Amino acid sequence: MVTTNRMEVKNLNFYYGQNLALKDINMGIESNKVTAVIGPSGCGKSTFIRILNRMNDIIIGSRVEGAILLDGQDIYAPEVDVVEIRRKIGMVFQKSNPFPKSIFDNIAYGLRINGINNKGEIIDRVETSLKNSALWEEVQDRLDANASELSGGQQQRLCIARALAIEPEVILFDEPCSALDPISTAKIEELINELKEKYTIAIVTHNMQQAARISDYTGFFLLGELIEFDKTEKIFTNPAKKQTEDYITGRFG
Repeated sequence: MVTTNRMEVKNLNFYYGQNLALKDINMGIESNKVTAVIGPSGCGKSTFIRILNRMNDIIIGSRVEGAILLDGQDIYAPEVDVVEIRRKIGMVFQKSNPFPKSIFDNIAYGLRINGINNKGEIIDRVETSLKNSALWEEVQDRLDANASELSGGQQQRLCIARALAIEPEVILFDEPCSALDPISTAKIEELINELKEKYTIAIVTHNMQQAARISDYTGFFLLGELIEFDKTEKIFTNPAKKQTEDYITGRFG
């Protein structure tokens, strides 16, 4: 099977101090596909997704061994600009975290700190990212309103718009729907399905039905190890490992 991986994880070990949190992880994240990461609480899912754009760098005593490649370049190489990596690899968190600013400024802020100061370009990119996050129709007449006035689902789509505005190559989602109602969740899932036409996506989810609905590939993590990684359909219908089958069928987790 020939794949075109945008990112590759090779022989990854991750430590919190002396504690080995992730052990010998190898997997690819294919361009313009959705890769889901599933597993029970505490299995290392969120730790793994944060490693993919160096969010764990801020944790004192953490250490990465192995390689994380983006377009063939190791993002942990000494010469790599971490700010540039985080521009290329956007992140949407479990809890929507809009800035205490207007809807417009939530998106414009990221553009400005990335050196874009042309007013016309900022206006265009704010509008484009709101359209690409399926939020434009709902907010176009109140861009000056505070982002806190939006519903939970709208705030999460605003955070997606904020990530899109700086034109990343990869978007990481860490349980983006866990705090949302079913209607908002359906909108986010539909949006992720549309976004993969332009972006490479990896998503951590505790919701196996969600993984089955929206992902092309799925990795099952257990106790810091990648037990199985394959096409989503195979993982959910004919897993190779008994631990995967036990988790999928609800015997534990």
